[in-house]
Amino acid sequence: MRIARRSLLLTAALAAPLAAAAPPAAGPDLAALIECRAEISDFLSAEPMAKDPAQAAALGWQPLPQKNMFMREFKLASPIRVFGHATDQIAFYSDNIMAIVDVPDPRPLARELQLETGIDTPDKAIFGKEVRSTQTFDEKTGATLIQSIILNVSNVGSHPGKTLVGCTYNLDTEGPEPPTPTAPTVDAR
Repeated sequence: MRIARRSLLLTAALAAPLAAAAPPAAGPDLAALIECRAEISDFLSAEPMAKDPAQAAALGWQPLPQKNMFMREFKLASPIRVFGHATDQIAFYSDNIMAIVDVPDPRPLARELQLETGIDTPDKAIFGKEVRSTQTFDEKTGATLIQSIILNVSNVGSHPGKTLVGCTYNLDTEGPEPPTPTAPTVDAR
């Protein structure tokens, strides 16, 4: 059973009014998020900033025109360094945060980071590896919470001459199977 990500975001949204009253003096540690050195909770607290123009602007993030319908892109107020490359562009999509770096071919970076090949064609390259996975058992619900953090390097047609490098923060649950319904018994007396 996959946990509804919306419920996690709802929990974060309920806490947001407290955070909205006084925006953080400093934004999230983007380099740590992108390099998979952060935790899923860090990603969940940063992700709403990408969806709220006021919060993004307060951090100095400037929304960029959407070249790719799946990505929300931002130009940062000052560059960050990720895996030895400076960039002032980041993108969020799904459970991912990526840096957009001026590297025309993602393959050397993928080799340097010792990533596994997902797709490698002349037009498309995707590499990745799970860098951390944890499981926690919830005694109250009987569910197992599975957290997986995956490092990714790829190219995308909407950004020729660029490489996307970043991290996927995945949260799933496996729960006990619901009880199997049984047919009612009929008393034949």
